[in-house]
Amino acid sequence: MPNNSLVVHNETQFRKQVVDLAPGVWTAVGYAASTQHMIEGRETVTIVDTSESTSAAAHVLAAFREKTDKPVGRIIYTHSHRDHISGASVFSEGQTVPILASAGFESDLVGQDETRIAPNKALGRRTMAQFGIGLTPEERISLGCGPGNRPMEGMGAGHIPPTELFAEDRDIDLDGTLARLIHAPGETADHMAVWLPEQKILFPGDNWYHAFPNLYAIRGTPYRDFAKWAESLAMLAELGAEVLAPGHTQPVFGADRVREVLLTTREAILHVMRHTAEGMDAGLSQDDIAASISLPPHLADKPWLGEFYGKASWSARAFATGTLGWYDGNPTHLGTLSSAARARHMAELAGGVEALEAQAQATPDLQWRLELCDHLLALGASAEALKAETMEALAETEINATARNTYLWEAKKLREGAGA
Repeated sequence: MPNNSLVVHNETQFRKQVVDLAPGVWTAVGYAASTQHMIEGRETVTIVDTSESTSAAAHVLAAFREKTDKPVGRIIYTHSHRDHISGASVFSEGQTVPILASAGFESDLVGQDETRIAPNKALGRRTMAQFGIGLTPEERISLGCGPGNRPMEGMGAGHIPPTELFAEDRDIDLDGTLARLIHAPGETADHMAVWLPEQKILFPGDNWYHAFPNLYAIRGTPYRDFAKWAESLAMLAELGAEVLAPGHTQPVFGADRVREVLLTTREAILHVMRHTAEGMDAGLSQDDIAASISLPPHLADKPWLGEFYGKASWSARAFATGTLGWYDGNPTHLGTLSSAARARHMAELAGGVEALEAQAQATPDLQWRLELCDHLLALGASAEALKAETMEALAETEINATARNTYLWEAKKLREGAGA
């Protein structure tokens, strides 16, 4: 059985609905991996973020049309991640509309130099694993940031590049509704929050959602600046918002609660930074730092800091690598052994490959079993089925949706490769 907390998080945070935030302001939750927002003006509406696919965008637009039939006058991207910018062609309804974004906006959907050297195949594979693409809806319970079961046709197909880029914070008129675009780097450097000061509604993009922040995505990302993310949360908390409508999960109502979720999330980020820095200063390895991290009790009991999407141990590794690089100060790690060489030494210590396999079969420690399976595979032994079985067992215990999806996806590929 899957982790019940993850099931409950999926059922509550991604329940499909259009939520009334205030008269003329709505949020669509559960239709896609991300949320979409609509702000009504005198003659037109403004759309904030457009989903990951044209099919999801079409469902959201139909739901929004039950609220108003005013045409879309403009679109705002809070940031450049695919799940927020891929349905613009649907919302624009065949018309040319202004599309607003940060001057730092940069998406891999457009404008990429084909000569740029990057591990794109690795990124593609790890992205499919993280989001469980190819798993059944029953296997892929959740994305951590959105529902596991959602329309995916037209992924990335509806993106329209921004037409207006803003380098500074700016007040703008949304056809009679005052808004302020605020640069707030966090999950991405190009994050731009949308603030409605008269209604006291804040759209923070992905700088906050109901889960431990994804300070490092296991699909692979450049370093996300933890300090700037924490600074942005503090700045947003000072706005005095009474409604927080995040880029994922349900909105938060009440000035006190909005301030609490923003500041405790900031405190959690600072805790990861402090714990990791202190461990590095003490000469600890990344393994030991990651294995020893946990949130303090007054943060660990906050439901919005559950590790459904991000994870503290992954974040500690990301902070260590992002600040001082891969070398942890232990000169042993200046050299290396290949996986096969290390596996041969491990087998010799165990008394041979058969003894190593027996240890893998016998140990109740699932993580250790995975590591022993890797040694066996490096030696050419048949450990695919055991590793797949172990990953499937770990998946059922995981509160983290991306870890669960990755375990199940990789187990499925391993079984397919082994001809099972």
